[in-house]
Amino acid sequence: MNPGAAMTADMDAMKLVQFGPFPLRVAMAITFLAHRVPSLSDFGRVQGFVGSLGLPPEAAFVVATLEIGGSIAILSGVLTRITAGFFVILMASTSLVVKLSRGFVGGYEVDLLLLTMTVSLIITGPGRISIQWDVLKRELIPRGHKLVPPAVRT
Repeated sequence: MNPGAAMTADMDAMKLVQFGPFPLRVAMAITFLAHRVPSLSDFGRVQGFVGSLGLPPEAAFVVATLEIGGSIAILSGVLTRITAGFFVILMASTSLVVKLSRGFVGGYEVDLLLLTMTVSLIITGPGRISIQWDVLKRELIPRGHKLVPPAVRT
Protein backbone atom coordinates (compact mmCIF):
# COMPACT_ATOMS: atom_id res chain seq x y z
CA MET A 1 0.00 0.00 0.00
CA ASN A 2 1.19 3.48 -0.83
CA PRO A 3 2.17 5.28 2.42
CA GLY A 4 0.89 8.60 1.06
CA ALA A 5 -2.53 7.08 0.29
CA ALA A 6 -2.74 5.59 3.79
CA MET A 7 -1.92 8.95 5.33
CA THR A 8 -4.57 10.67 3.19
CA ALA A 9 -7.15 8.04 4.21
CA ASP A 10 -6.27 8.56 7.89
CA MET A 11 -6.62 12.33 7.52
CA ASP A 12 -10.00 11.92 5.77
CA ALA A 13 -11.18 9.67 8.60
CA MET A 14 -10.01 12.21 11.18
CA LYS A 15 -11.95 14.96 9.38
CA LEU A 16 -15.06 12.79 9.35
CA VAL A 17 -14.79 12.16 13.10
CA GLN A 18 -15.37 15.88 13.70
CA PHE A 19 -18.98 15.46 12.53
CA GLY A 20 -19.70 12.80 15.19
CA PRO A 21 -20.76 15.11 18.02
CA PHE A 22 -23.62 16.62 15.99
CA PRO A 23 -26.07 13.69 16.28
CA LEU A 24 -25.22 13.40 19.99
CA ARG A 25 -25.97 17.07 20.51
CA VAL A 26 -29.28 16.84 18.65
CA ALA A 27 -30.42 13.74 20.54
CA MET A 28 -29.43 15.22 23.90
CA ALA A 29 -31.19 18.53 23.28
CA ILE A 30 -34.40 16.85 22.10
CA THR A 31 -34.39 14.49 25.10
CA PHE A 32 -33.84 17.21 27.69
CA LEU A 33 -36.42 19.51 26.10
CA ALA A 34 -38.97 16.71 25.76
CA HIS A 35 -38.64 15.92 29.47
CA ARG A 36 -38.57 19.49 30.78
CA VAL A 37 -40.90 21.61 28.64
CA PRO A 38 -44.12 19.68 29.49
CA SER A 39 -43.40 20.02 33.23
CA LEU A 40 -43.44 23.82 32.93
CA SER A 41 -47.24 23.75 32.73
CA ASP A 42 -47.37 22.59 36.37
CA PHE A 43 -44.15 23.95 37.79
CA GLY A 44 -45.54 23.96 41.33
CA ARG A 45 -45.63 20.16 41.19
CA VAL A 46 -41.99 20.11 40.10
CA GLN A 47 -41.06 22.40 42.98
CA GLY A 48 -42.95 20.13 45.36
CA PHE A 49 -41.05 17.10 44.09
CA VAL A 50 -37.71 18.88 44.48
CA GLY A 51 -38.74 19.92 48.00
CA SER A 52 -39.64 16.31 48.85
CA LEU A 53 -36.02 15.37 48.08
CA GLY A 54 -34.86 17.67 50.86
CA LEU A 55 -33.71 20.38 48.48
CA PRO A 56 -35.03 23.93 48.43
CA PRO A 57 -37.93 24.17 45.95
CA GLU A 58 -36.10 27.03 44.22
CA ALA A 59 -33.58 24.46 42.96
CA ALA A 60 -36.23 23.46 40.41
CA PHE A 61 -35.66 26.81 38.67
CA VAL A 62 -31.93 26.11 38.42
CA VAL A 63 -32.55 22.65 36.96
CA ALA A 64 -35.18 23.95 34.52
CA THR A 65 -32.88 26.75 33.39
CA LEU A 66 -30.02 24.31 32.88
CA GLU A 67 -32.16 21.80 31.00
CA ILE A 68 -33.80 24.37 28.69
CA GLY A 69 -30.96 26.86 28.27
CA GLY A 70 -28.37 24.11 28.24
CA SER A 71 -30.30 22.18 25.61
CA ILE A 72 -30.33 25.22 23.35
CA ALA A 73 -26.60 25.77 23.92
CA ILE A 74 -25.80 22.10 23.25
CA LEU A 75 -28.00 22.02 20.14
CA SER A 76 -26.43 25.15 18.67
CA GLY A 77 -22.91 24.14 19.65
CA VAL A 78 -22.08 27.05 21.95
CA LEU A 79 -20.21 26.52 25.22
CA THR A 80 -20.63 22.78 24.62
CA ARG A 81 -17.96 21.54 27.02
CA ILE A 82 -19.04 23.82 29.87
CA THR A 83 -22.72 23.01 29.44
CA ALA A 84 -21.94 19.30 29.19
CA GLY A 85 -20.03 19.56 32.46
CA PHE A 86 -23.11 20.96 34.18
CA PHE A 87 -25.22 18.19 32.64
CA VAL A 88 -22.79 15.58 34.03
CA ILE A 89 -23.37 16.96 37.53
CA LEU A 90 -27.13 17.02 36.97
CA MET A 91 -27.35 13.49 35.54
CA ALA A 92 -25.08 11.99 38.19
CA SER A 93 -27.14 13.70 40.91
CA THR A 94 -30.52 12.60 39.60
CA SER A 95 -29.27 9.07 39.02
CA LEU A 96 -27.89 8.70 42.54
CA VAL A 97 -30.53 10.63 44.50
CA VAL A 98 -33.74 9.88 42.63
CA LYS A 99 -33.45 6.91 40.30
CA LEU A 100 -30.85 4.47 41.64
CA SER A 101 -33.35 2.78 43.95
CA ARG A 102 -35.66 2.07 40.96
CA GLY A 103 -33.04 -0.11 39.29
CA PHE A 104 -31.64 0.08 35.80
CA VAL A 105 -34.69 -0.53 33.57
CA GLY A 106 -37.36 2.01 34.38
CA GLY A 107 -34.93 3.82 36.64
CA TYR A 108 -31.63 5.35 35.70
CA GLU A 109 -31.01 3.92 32.21
CA VAL A 110 -31.93 7.14 30.35
CA ASP A 111 -29.90 9.21 32.80
CA LEU A 112 -26.92 6.91 32.26
CA LEU A 113 -27.22 7.31 28.48
CA LEU A 114 -27.40 11.09 28.81
CA LEU A 115 -24.47 11.04 31.22
CA THR A 116 -22.28 9.12 28.77
CA MET A 117 -23.35 11.42 25.94
CA THR A 118 -22.34 14.47 27.96
CA VAL A 119 -18.98 12.94 28.85
CA SER A 120 -18.44 12.29 25.14
CA LEU A 121 -19.18 15.95 24.38
CA ILE A 122 -16.73 17.08 27.05
CA ILE A 123 -14.07 14.97 25.33
CA THR A 124 -14.88 15.88 21.72
CA GLY A 125 -16.30 19.38 21.98
CA PRO A 126 -19.06 20.61 19.69
CA GLY A 127 -17.71 19.17 16.45
CA ARG A 128 -17.73 20.75 13.01
CA ILE A 129 -21.45 21.50 12.70
CA SER A 130 -21.72 24.12 15.42
CA ILE A 131 -21.75 27.85 15.95
CA GLN A 132 -18.32 27.66 17.56
CA TRP A 133 -16.73 26.11 14.47
CA ASP A 134 -18.84 27.57 11.66
CA VAL A 135 -19.60 31.11 12.86
CA LEU A 136 -16.99 31.97 15.48
CA LYS A 137 -14.30 29.88 13.72
CA ARG A 138 -12.92 28.81 17.09
CA GLU A 139 -13.88 26.91 20.17
CA LEU A 140 -14.70 29.07 23.16
CA ILE A 141 -12.57 26.71 25.24
CA PRO A 142 -9.29 26.86 23.28
CA ARG A 143 -7.65 23.82 24.85
CA GLY A 144 -10.19 21.56 23.21
CA HIS A 145 -9.35 23.04 19.81
CA LYS A 146 -5.67 22.31 20.37
CA LEU A 147 -6.48 18.60 20.68
CA VAL A 148 -7.41 18.53 16.99
CA PRO A 149 -4.39 18.48 14.69
CA PRO A 150 -4.14 21.55 12.39
CA ALA A 151 -4.54 19.41 9.25
CA VAL A 152 -7.97 18.28 10.46
CA ARG A 153 -9.27 21.76 11.36
CA THR A 154 -9.31 22.98 7.77
